[in-house]
Amino acid sequence: MEIRKVLWPTDFSSRAEAALGYVKSLSRDYNAEIHVLHVYEDIVHHETWYGEFDEKHMEGLMQKVRKRAKERLEQICERHLEGCPLYIKHVVIGDPAKEILKFIEQEQVDLVVMSTRGKSGQFRFGSVTERVTKHSPVPVTTIPVEGSQAQ
Repeated sequence: MEIRKVLWPTDFSSRAEAALGYVKSLSRDYNAEIHVLHVYEDIVHHETWYGEFDEKHMEGLMQKVRKRAKERLEQICERHLEGCPLYIKHVVIGDPAKEILKFIEQEQVDLVVMSTRGKSGQFRFGSVTERVTKHSPVPVTTIPVEGSQAQ
């Protein structure tokens, strides 16, 4: 199996970062591109919370979320992926599992590496990881993460 492109989806939790050692190793061993992907949810289409927000206000919030996500990706890449031959950062909006699966197809990823639980993981296997693993057209390597690990 040739590994040219590796996808590491992250929700910025320490649980997701548990997969970084594997990602770096694959990058070095196969001289592979690392695609770092963060998917954030579209809050514009959620029901109102404590009052009405106009569309302009919601768009402003979404721009801030996107900007912060890009900053966090940059920090992670600078801090943890300095030895990787090539890493490419991506920020997209939508349902995390659906967007990860779409990304796999669009970028012709060879392998996905992700932890078994993310931010909201209450069970041994996270729902996003489970959906990606079940529906991915390429191998998905899951890194077990203990529930007691801090977020």
